Amino acid sequence: MKIADCQDLFSATLSITQIPAPEDTPVNRIAATILEMARAYENDGIVFRESGDPINALAACYYGFGWLHFGMASGFLSVTPAAGCPFAGLMEILPPLFRVKLEEKSHRYSRLLEAARSSVEAAPDFATMPHDFALRVLFTIGIYAWQGDQLLKSGTGEGALACFSYGHGWLDAGVAAGLFRVTANRDIFCV
Repeated sequence: MKIADCQDLFSATLSITQIPAPEDTPVNRIAATILEMARAYENDGIVFRESGDPINALAACYYGFGWLHFGMASGFLSVTPAAGCPFAGLMEILPPLFRVKLEEKSHRYSRLLEAARSSVEAAPDFATMPHDFALRVLFTIGIYAWQGDQLLKSGTGEGALACFSYGHGWLDAGVAAGLFRVTANRDIFCV
């Protein structure tokens, strides 16, 4: 998917996203934080793309989608009708002049996501549904980390960066929602 198309899909999805919880409730506040972060990364992605920085535009879009999809999967956010998938279709291949920066950023984001994953633990009591959901979130993040590593090994930096950014969005949103306790490297989380 072209970066511009991904951003259009992201903006369209955000425009139909709602917070189902009543105002002045803790659930509403968490949902508002998730939606605010997704919108902030929508804006960042647009600014990056318009300034000629497609690598950071790609990372911002997929990171924001991670926040948004966490919100949808957790029930904090509601999107009707269902929106498309940013991973559908072929990833845009950036021109050769971006290869070095893309390679460096993809490897750095792989390390960053691994550090973040090893710096959290499920916060809710193990006998509760929130604990089960926290484990599901960690599983989802693990899938995207693995897929990103496979893409990185095959030389597909664009897809790798998208996977790492998306996974980190899920993880940061989970921390913000209280599903995870940060045990190390607190500075790499949005809390």
